[in-house]
Amino acid sequence: MEQDDPAEALTELRERKPSRLELLQVAAGSGLAAYAVWALLLQPGFRRVPLRLQVPYVGASVRQVEHVLSLLRGRSGKLVDLGSGDGRIVLAAHRCGLRPAVGYELNPWLVGLARLHAWRAGCAGSVCYHREDLWKVSLRDCHNVCVFLAPSVLPLLEGKLQAELPEGARVVSGRFPLPTWQPVAVVGEGLDRVWAYDVHGGGPGGPAAPAPSSALVPRAPDPQAADHCIVDTIKTQ
Repeated sequence: MEQDDPAEALTELRERKPSRLELLQVAAGSGLAAYAVWALLLQPGFRRVPLRLQVPYVGASVRQVEHVLSLLRGRSGKLVDLGSGDGRIVLAAHRCGLRPAVGYELNPWLVGLARLHAWRAGCAGSVCYHREDLWKVSLRDCHNVCVFLAPSVLPLLEGKLQAELPEGARVVSGRFPLPTWQPVAVVGEGLDRVWAYDVHGGGPGGPAAPAPSSALVPRAPDPQAADHCIVDTIKTQ
């Protein structure tokens, strides 16, 4: 019996059109794979959070991290990233001199990924990632807060920030602005836009007061500062 020529078999396989059953099987397999990713990476962190407070994970882009760093340039004190995901913002902030740098993330898989990135960057003992609900974290000693959260939770977050942050603290919000606070600076366009808010007046946790109009004009990050820090961080991941 003659054996099939592998080249001819491969050509026949490429030219043959898949049947409807085969297409259905591929679609079903893709759906199961997507569900597996959801179940392993996202769902574990959501089980303990009410539906209205759940925020899906979307990693910050390089440009977004650059903008965050540009709005935190020259500041000192503790930095906290609420919903830190894979930890890239915390790691970049630490590399640029903001210390201590701490990330709070409820999803255990993302916390593990963040710690892996920190270990690969040689910063495992310098940055902290905690598996903890951001709504239960105290912010009274935080002078720099970063949030990349959904618009649905930002009104409630404003109340927490106002009640807990000390005077002089800065909040940087990515993708979406805080609904009622007035920004002191805005950087970027579209989904890469980032807003900065300063807490002052009225004692600890006072609302951010309006800034002069010149501070509200979008400006580009300093390429010799923020870009250098984030590029060094990304290379280590």
